[in-house]
Amino acid sequence: MTHTFSSGWLAFELGVLRRLKFSSAALPFTGEPHLSVHLKRWKVRVAANDPMIWSFTKATALVENYAERLTENDLSVVLQDAYVPRDKMDNPALAKWFNESDAWWLDNVRFNAERLDSEYKRATALTVGMMVGDYALSFDKETRLLRQPLSLSKVFIQLNKVLPLPYDNSLRNRSSNQDVRMFVAERQHTDLLFLRLPPPVWQSEPFRETLAGWREEWLRGGDDFWNDLNHQLAGKLGAPVQSKQQYLGFVEDLLRTASHIPIWAIAQTENGFISSEELVETVGRIRRVDAIYTKDFSDLLGVRSAIITAGK
Repeated sequence: MTHTFSSGWLAFELGVLRRLKFSSAALPFTGEPHLSVHLKRWKVRVAANDPMIWSFTKATALVENYAERLTENDLSVVLQDAYVPRDKMDNPALAKWFNESDAWWLDNVRFNAERLDSEYKRATALTVGMMVGDYALSFDKETRLLRQPLSLSKVFIQLNKVLPLPYDNSLRNRSSNQDVRMFVAERQHTDLLFLRLPPPVWQSEPFRETLAGWREEWLRGGDDFWNDLNHQLAGKLGAPVQSKQQYLGFVEDLLRTASHIPIWAIAQTENGFISSEELVETVGRIRRVDAIYTKDFSDLLGVRSAIITAGK
């Protein structure tokens, strides 16, 4: 997703949410926490959840964290001997994604981050580390010459400077890494459910092969967890599916679990798999649909975005 596309998508989501009245929001699938960060600045109490640890880590650093930043000393700890190979790489799975030098850097930074004395500082360091890894992976054989002649440690320092500053909105914002159904069931004092529907993943297209897959493997320390994770997700929204009927069934199940939350905003990417009409029909079986908002991004990625709102 390009920066322009991401910004345009965020602006669309914020534009729709401005029309709703709420003071607290629950996001079962947070993904990148840009929306949650903006909601915090609207003085909204945010509960950001995601079944993926990479998203949970970013939300811990940028949503739940209200004050802590990396100091010069923290940076020294995280980047200490980042390019020096140790006796054994903690996470050999990194070699699937990166060249040897970059893999060692990421392995050492992951190891060093655990030495920080604060949960929020660790999450912040790991968030910047993910940004560095994404930067390294943004170059292929044809564009590698465009990569800045900087060490990844210098890139880390630069990216840390552009990370959004922690913001205290005087509310108890939370980040969690729960099963989405359990998370939704527990949000009994939340005004808004913002359900950004996860893109359908076919059983023949494992998540581990997506760009976010490397982040999950980096944070979990290897790639031997995928089967267990798929087992945990089975039968729920976010799991690999075999048909659109199965996917819509997962959506309906989660929305029925969220029937106690007064306002729903359900965001969908129309990519030819599920139409807005099919989603509206699914929502309408549980609650009256109030409005449907659409935004055309076809010039960028050939898709449209739709947000369906519904209230009790």
